[in-house]
Amino acid sequence: MLRWFQALMPREERFFAHFDRHAQTIVGGAQALRDVLNGGDGVPDACRKVMEFENQADAITRDVLLLTRRSFITPFDRSDIQQLISSLDDSIDQMQKTAKAILLFEVRAFEPQMAQMGDTIVQSAKLVKEAVALMASVRSQTGRLNALTEEIVRFEDNADNLHNLGIKALFLKHRDGKVMDYIVGIEIYDHLEKVMDRFEDVANRISGIVIEQM
Repeated sequence: MLRWFQALMPREERFFAHFDRHAQTIVGGAQALRDVLNGGDGVPDACRKVMEFENQADAITRDVLLLTRRSFITPFDRSDIQQLISSLDDSIDQMQKTAKAILLFEVRAFEPQMAQMGDTIVQSAKLVKEAVALMASVRSQTGRLNALTEEIVRFEDNADNLHNLGIKALFLKHRDGKVMDYIVGIEIYDHLEKVMDRFEDVANRISGIVIEQM
């Protein structure tokens, strides 16, 4: 009965524009984070770019939560909207935390597996952006949305493998000394892994909405 009533009433479409804008900040943040992992003198500026994108994402998140409270008819259940935008925001929040850690420890050189995880983060961010753009037509795009979320999960699994390989390589590199470099390296690896964990949360949230809308 509720779904029939919602179908008759005009729904608030601004949510989708907000989702798209947020996804764009995620891609921008991911690309800036990848630039960070190139190392060198450009690290501080690239970290600041990550934080700028995170600030933009926070503003969009606030707009979505406000719109959720003010809208009579929403395209999805209000709790789904809140959880989707929160999971999107968590992903770029984690990028910011990664950038902050890198600035805090004044890291200017990064391991090969860190850069590879950065590549995976960028690829996953682009998949998230594509998936979010399809949410306005979720019922007709079920197949593609399912394929995208499954691919994000595969990327997360790949990032886990890179994390483990990186930790092992870091141990072998520093087992005879430079304990602080080892500890800082582990910290960065853990932050990068958490970014991918947050992308998996987004994929799971989108999958849940797809199931509810079928």
